[in-house]
Amino acid sequence: MDLLQNICKKASLANKRIVLPEGEEPRSVEAAVKISQSKIAKVTLIASEDVIKKKYPGTNLKDVNIFDPKKNSVDKYIDRLFELRKKKGLTREDAVKLVANPLYLGTLMLECGDADGMVAGAINSTGDVLRPALQIIKTAPGISTVSSCFIMIMPKGSKYGQDGVMVFGDCAVMPNPNAEQLADIAIASAASAKSICGIDPKVAMLSFSTKGSAKHELVDKVVEATALAKKYAPDLDIDGELQADAALVESVGKLKSPDSAVAGKANVLIFPDLASGNIGYKLVQRLAGAEAVGPICQGLNKPVNDLSRGCSVEDIVNVVAMTALQCK
Repeated sequence: MDLLQNICKKASLANKRIVLPEGEEPRSVEAAVKISQSKIAKVTLIASEDVIKKKYPGTNLKDVNIFDPKKNSVDKYIDRLFELRKKKGLTREDAVKLVANPLYLGTLMLECGDADGMVAGAINSTGDVLRPALQIIKTAPGISTVSSCFIMIMPKGSKYGQDGVMVFGDCAVMPNPNAEQLADIAIASAASAKSICGIDPKVAMLSFSTKGSAKHELVDKVVEATALAKKYAPDLDIDGELQADAALVESVGKLKSPDSAVAGKANVLIFPDLASGNIGYKLVQRLAGAEAVGPICQGLNKPVNDLSRGCSVEDIVNVVAMTALQCK
């Protein structure tokens, strides 16, 4: 069984409730049917029942919950949003307008315990998807940074990662994290590797220097971030700063950092900034033929994941399964 099949199987055992706020969008509807039929999660589409019946007359949606804001009360969501944001100047009238936005409504369903996770982005930008989450769900205890990771599935027979699986962070959200934020990204990426992929994380903090081989303020940031991550998560196998070859190649790791538990064995790679992370995952995807799954958002108190607007039905199914595994 490959990783994605295993993720879907574990998700079905978790039995989580996932809301898809873009509930009238064709790919989301088709994915909801597949997810429900496969019992990967219990899906709620935020949509007009009338629109669904008209646009998808032959679609079997008997196992999919449809939440129609025009036919179901949203008063408790308006009340909750007003309570959360009134100190920021939000009026009740403003709250009514925001709850009319399915992205805010879906996020409030998480906040109120009516859903366990949310997946959106098929027709909305990343900023639009994450804005309600940052305002309402906020970050997990001990984490102050929302970031992302990609799950990299290497070609069969690859000697890298754990059984050919690696996690790269951050490749999609934080442009230039400071040391504190980089430490958060490392800890969150390790948690994603464990909860979603089932791997024992060995985290390498990447740089163009290994253990002081170069002196620069960019190296200093990685050194400080490594120390902070070790302080905040003392049981985590993490090391840095490491060059990519020292992190991945056992012989190089032994030579450059002989006492490291991570060097030469890393399966979670933390890039010092978004430029290197985004370039790095795309190079591995294209040149090594790896499958890149993500981005998976991390650091939020409850899971909200963003889709590419070019996503396929299968992409939505897989992200929903991963979201289910992120749920507490």
